[in-house]
Amino acid sequence: MNTQTKIDLRSDTITRPTPEMLQAMMHAQVGDDVFGDDPTVNALEKKVAELFGMQAALFVSSGTLSNQLAIRTHCSAGSEVICDALSHVYLYEGGGIAMNAQSSVRTLQGDRGRLKAWQIAEAINNPLDIHQPVTRLVSLENTMNKGGGSLYAFEDILEIQSLCQQQNLKLHLDGARLFNALVETPQRPADYGKAFDSISICLSKGLGCPVGSVLIGTENLIHQARRFRKAMGGGWRQAGFLAAAGIYALDHHVDRLRQDHLRAKEIGEILKDKPYVQEIFPIETNIVIVRLNPPLTAVYFVNTLNAKGIQAVTFGKDLVRFVTHLHFTDDQLSDFKHRIQNMFEGVSKND
Repeated sequence: MNTQTKIDLRSDTITRPTPEMLQAMMHAQVGDDVFGDDPTVNALEKKVAELFGMQAALFVSSGTLSNQLAIRTHCSAGSEVICDALSHVYLYEGGGIAMNAQSSVRTLQGDRGRLKAWQIAEAINNPLDIHQPVTRLVSLENTMNKGGGSLYAFEDILEIQSLCQQQNLKLHLDGARLFNALVETPQRPADYGKAFDSISICLSKGLGCPVGSVLIGTENLIHQARRFRKAMGGGWRQAGFLAAAGIYALDHHVDRLRQDHLRAKEIGEILKDKPYVQEIFPIETNIVIVRLNPPLTAVYFVNTLNAKGIQAVTFGKDLVRFVTHLHFTDDQLSDFKHRIQNMFEGVSKND
């Protein structure tokens, strides 16, 4: 029986509130958010909207709900959304674009999930052609999960924004890990607020909250999103206990994201010369994606890791993902290096 302490690198969603965050939650003033009178929810929404220089915000239970509310608000039946083929909104939200917005999706092949304006320009349908859906929305993701936490160059975002304005398209950002991007680049949240019509941020990933995301946009967009949230069963009552965690995280957990990024790079250094590693995606933030040498499969590799007390996830037939987070410490990093020291000793780079 394996009695080792688990090193959990499956995701940055597995964190639990710190003692200080729990104290903030326990002392939160609460009301009924459906009635609009939960003071802590209102404070969180105001804080996030002002941080990004946008008019309003809506606190919701998940990043998927936040993205889907934005898409539902921007689009209608017969619309089309342009996004990268690796996008979370396309791959991991249960077909929500078709289900909720009754819209189709045009997927493009970007550079590790990052699109260029010229690619989008070529994908925009002629609005006068009755055979095609009407292009309404472009959705970007920063950082890009499936791209190994890759970062957009802000100049590319501004070019895409300009194109969308010229073509009368809305621009949405799935910013589940946007704060990971913000600590690595010179932009401020308000720069993103000026570039996008709507932004979704997650509080329950790198920021370490137990639950919650925030959708940001105009007052009209948020009013409509609030209506759709209610229709989808997403209204909640004394949500201020959770909103208090979000306020605490924004005040205390943003700058420390750099520590996660440094530890991710250390994992890359530990793994890069292993005989079973064919490739490691460039590590820009807190996600490490490893491509394995054949015939080793991701499933077998992850199972072997688990037997050594290390948890990771498969990300394809030969891809494995590790994600650093609030609870992954330097001591665990050292332990990680020790545990994988002799894995697959018989494998060579030429096998």
